[in-house]
Amino acid sequence: MDVQLVIDIHRHLDAPRDRVFRAFVDEDELTAWFGPFAAFVVPGTLSIDPRAGGHRRLTMATFSGSMSWSVDTTYTEVVENERLVGSEQVTGIAAFEGEPPFTVRLEFFDEKGGTRVELRAGPCSRDMEATSRDFWMQSFSKLDSLLARTTGPDPY
Repeated sequence: MDVQLVIDIHRHLDAPRDRVFRAFVDEDELTAWFGPFAAFVVPGTLSIDPRAGGHRRLTMATFSGSMSWSVDTTYTEVVENERLVGSEQVTGIAAFEGEPPFTVRLEFFDEKGGTRVELRAGPCSRDMEATSRDFWMQSFSKLDSLLARTTGPDPY
């Protein structure tokens, strides 16, 4: 690993914290938004067991199937509606090949008008950091769209 960097992304989402958390741990929800660009999908190859010692395993692919990669996460800490922490290994992307697993930490906070998600991941090389940051920013945009379609206005 050439340089050890940490990815640090904070994102506001216009939905209650329990709704946002569910989008990260429910197979149908995650399938609907996880992955970069609209051209990537999780084609039925997803398994989530959201508990300490559990996992998230998935393969992403282009619609044409010309490109795919796998993400295998072992959860080390899960606190419902608050935190997901795990060790993650990515295969099939050049920036991650030969790299050891890295830690991904997602925290969920109530924030006026919705939820703030704080993501920290690393340590990672410069190439891993750039690829992961792009991936997460695009995925969060897809999550924004999903939440806008599935979260109604607050009745109060």
